[in-house]
Amino acid sequence: MQVKRYMLGKGSWATPYYIATGGQKGPCVMVVAGIHGKEIASIRAAEKLVKLLNQQKLRFSHGKLIIVPIVNQEAYRKRIRGIPDLNRTFPRKKKQLATQPLSAALFKLTQKHQPEWYLDLHEANGLSQKDAKVLGQTLISNKANPVVPTVRRIIKRMNRSIQMSDRHFNIRLHELPGSSRTAAARILGARAVTVETGWSLPKKVRIHYQLEIVQHFLKEAGIVKGNEVYLSAKVRTVTSRKYCITK
Repeated sequence: MQVKRYMLGKGSWATPYYIATGGQKGPCVMVVAGIHGKEIASIRAAEKLVKLLNQQKLRFSHGKLIIVPIVNQEAYRKRIRGIPDLNRTFPRKKKQLATQPLSAALFKLTQKHQPEWYLDLHEANGLSQKDAKVLGQTLISNKANPVVPTVRRIIKRMNRSIQMSDRHFNIRLHELPGSSRTAAARILGARAVTVETGWSLPKKVRIHYQLEIVQHFLKEAGIVKGNEVYLSAKVRTVTSRKYCITK
């Protein structure tokens, strides 16, 4: 397995991304974080994934895994959501262009690799188990997306492992035109999901949830065996199934 570092965007928008490739053809999975610069746990989780790849603790033989740990570097440096909100600037339909250079560069990268699975890591206010109007502790997809049954399975698995019921995850099904996730789903046909952890929880807990959710999606895609995990600060070695990989 090879892991290579590249640059996305130009000037002050420039940000690194990583492509890990197995020796044989297989599915493609894309994981992005930091579209909003102040959502730190999602960024740290994506950085942890890159570290695991570079340490060869996350390995696979088939397919491709693309990770963009901090999409919006300018917003991250200032620890702000971003001006403009980058997650409203992606194409809304085929043949339409993104309205911001960085979102255009990210969507061009997504178009080039055509991922079957697309995970967009975020954070949000509140706890959805306490208030149905908030997005903290949710997985979000478009209603008709083929990933919905997978999302429901992963939420059940997550919630079985979370003792405090107010921290449980819930599903939300809606399109968000201009968002990274809806562009990947609507235009490219990807199994696209937004992951939202709740800001009110401790940062280590949020990072743990983000990593665990990504792990579940990698299992669903076929890259990770069911009895192997990479979570929290102490990371156990992760190997792949013979055949695969792929927000």
